[in-house]
Amino acid sequence: MKRQGLWAGIALIVLMLGVGGYGWLQQQIGAGSGGNGLTGGPIELPSTRGDFSLAELEEDQLAVVFFGYTYCPDVCPMSLAVVRRALAELDAADRERVVPLMISVDPERDTLERLAEYTGFFGDAFIGATGSEAQLEELAERYGVIWRRVETPESAMAYTIDHSSSLYLVDREGTILRRGLYSPAPHGLLSALGETL
Repeated sequence: MKRQGLWAGIALIVLMLGVGGYGWLQQQIGAGSGGNGLTGGPIELPSTRGDFSLAELEEDQLAVVFFGYTYCPDVCPMSLAVVRRALAELDAADRERVVPLMISVDPERDTLERLAEYTGFFGDAFIGATGSEAQLEELAERYGVIWRRVETPESAMAYTIDHSSSLYLVDREGTILRRGLYSPAPHGLLSALGETL
């Protein structure tokens, strides 16, 4: 009898975790809720393709925007790899409608030349952009991006940057159509793209 109670308790915990996890996942990919109250708005920055502006996108295009930095050891390369994998799953027509954009929050080290080299590892479609501290802080506030510099004097890099890891699907006006947190798999992004394109 005790074993049945134990198994029932475990089953209940697993069920609660599953329901909670599903709800959390839906919240993170922003299903049906756009940017969850974030204002988004214009993005105009120097980029690896000259001056970049969301306003230059075609009416039927959208950008997948990610904030990170090229010296990031894990989340940034994984996130860009997820974007690359998701793009590879789209048909050619839909792929042309998606502009992948990485905005560096490390302007001190991430020159446009370095960004061009880094984003080039993920594909020719990828654009790297950055700006002044003031520009990045203003963008971060509108897009709900959090980052902070962490000094690491014992490291050859001197510092790292802790940062949030959302992917934003935005249109040419900067309206946040979907927002999703980091995932090592492309399924959430593919679903969001399928609902948005």
